[in-house]
Amino acid sequence: MAGLGGFFAAALAFPTALFSFALVVVVGYWLLMLFGGLVPGAVHGGHDAGHHVDVGHAGHHPGAGYGGHGGHTGHGGHGAGGHGADSGSERPGGGHHTGVLDALGLGGVPVTVAVSLLVALAWFVSLAGTVLTSGAPARGGVFVVALVASWAGTRLLVRPMSRLFPQDRPATRGDFVGRVCVIRTGRVTADFGQAEVTAEDGSTATVQVRTAEPEPGLTAGRTALIFDYDAEGEHFLVAPFDPPAIA
Repeated sequence: MAGLGGFFAAALAFPTALFSFALVVVVGYWLLMLFGGLVPGAVHGGHDAGHHVDVGHAGHHPGAGYGGHGGHTGHGGHGAGGHGADSGSERPGGGHHTGVLDALGLGGVPVTVAVSLLVALAWFVSLAGTVLTSGAPARGGVFVVALVASWAGTRLLVRPMSRLFPQDRPATRGDFVGRVCVIRTGRVTADFGQAEVTAEDGSTATVQVRTAEPEPGLTAGRTALIFDYDAEGEHFLVAPFDPPAIA
């Protein structure tokens, strides 16, 4: 019992007490994940739900759902706030928390994993230091050592662990190049047209399409091949294409 009492005394003494309360939160989170069905990456900055592609301006033309300037058309109803693609450039995903972890060399794993390792290692080091030292100056040194040791240990551990958490690649307009689309307007010309294209994840998006030369055969319901993206005009270039029949 004396040993147990000494353990609690050390766990509630400075600086271990600072990490003890954080450790309780971490353990509670993982228990909730274990029994409540949460996902380890539920809090993973930058991995928001869905992808979002800015398809640029639509031409003025009649038809419900096609009029005006086409704003931001998402993939198949995926919510905004995911990975964006703007003017064909890739913007790396990652919120504020992920940016801080990357700066500390702790990126590549979900925020919850990195923070859990930091707290656990800091708690163990500070507990050992609290047992072995006494006095405010020494305990202050233990606090600093615990912080540095937890950072170094976590950085060492996240490198191999990052392979278990592949990160989503930001969606770009270039992802549609080479895909077959279905024309959704009555015609497609050099300055007018829209088509529906299916993304790699199975979702769909309506994009602005144009032809390099007159293609009277491109009417609503016909299939076309997206072969290029015009960043200046913010539209895709298409050509007639009939997918081969599947035997």
